[in-house]
Amino acid sequence: MRKLFVIAAITLISAAPSSLFSQNENTSKEYQILSENHKMLVDIALKAKIPQPEVKIAPVPSNWSKGSLLQLGFSQMSLSNWAAGGYSSVALNAYVNMFKTYEVKDMFWENRLQLAWGFINSFGDKFKKSDDKIIFDSKYGYRAWNKVFASAAFNFRSQFSNSFNYPSSGKVLVSGPFSPAYFSFGIGLDYKPAKVLSINFSPLTSNLVIVTKEELRVKYGNRVDQPAKLELGAQLKIDYKQQLSKNLAVASNLILFSDFLKNPQNIKVNWDLFIDAKINKYFSTNIRTNLIYDDNILIPDKDGVLDKRVQFKEILSVGFSYTFGQFKK
Repeated sequence: MRKLFVIAAITLISAAPSSLFSQNENTSKEYQILSENHKMLVDIALKAKIPQPEVKIAPVPSNWSKGSLLQLGFSQMSLSNWAAGGYSSVALNAYVNMFKTYEVKDMFWENRLQLAWGFINSFGDKFKKSDDKIIFDSKYGYRAWNKVFASAAFNFRSQFSNSFNYPSSGKVLVSGPFSPAYFSFGIGLDYKPAKVLSINFSPLTSNLVIVTKEELRVKYGNRVDQPAKLELGAQLKIDYKQQLSKNLAVASNLILFSDFLKNPQNIKVNWDLFIDAKINKYFSTNIRTNLIYDDNILIPDKDGVLDKRVQFKEILSVGFSYTFGQFKK
């Protein structure tokens, strides 16, 4: 009974108006008329801390999304007294794909950076580069109506290091950093019929072709005394990216460009395709292909005759693969 009385007294006193016991409660008239036991209960109740429910504030959602994909493919072969012949070799391919996008109801700003580099080193033979590229894309769009956005698109392409061919006569330089480099800027419309598809048409597009190495300028369509050449025309760009299944993803980027200043009927083509099959959390196998046709680029055949030709590159890689942030493979 005594415990019940104490609990009830504490509850009643705690619920009493705060004016009953001010900071000078020991000298207040109401406090003085209480018995000693009651005063003790009042002191305990005033010192007791009543727990307050924790109020959780929901975080403000961000309009930014970002993520990265890192892939490393490595192979090594060692031969010792091998009767059939051959060379010991080491090969490495590295690929990084990063994006950062700002998106609200009527506006978006998409940015993507792709970096790739690879080599094959056959001991007893020459060190050869197998892959090398730098690609940066940025696109801004503001909703014009429904699924159509007024847009401005920027693209940059180049490479990290020099590339060579190895004919019988010796090593021949074929490309290098900013030899060539392509800057493209276009204004037009961007149509997004679905989340996985974007069709961008820029009827006003400028291309700047830079070749810093004088000996390579004619090969890439510039004059010997022309380190930079301006092209004006129209561009169609189609981006498709979809997760076909839990472990299979595909991404395609097709660019078609017509130069109004020179042979507009000759359409320049640049098509990148990426297929990734996930093995587990840390390993995957993937195929990357790149098809290019540019009538300004002259490529030698086996006899050394220069002419415009279709370029094609394919890289099959099995190795380490890891994603960061909101990147989805």
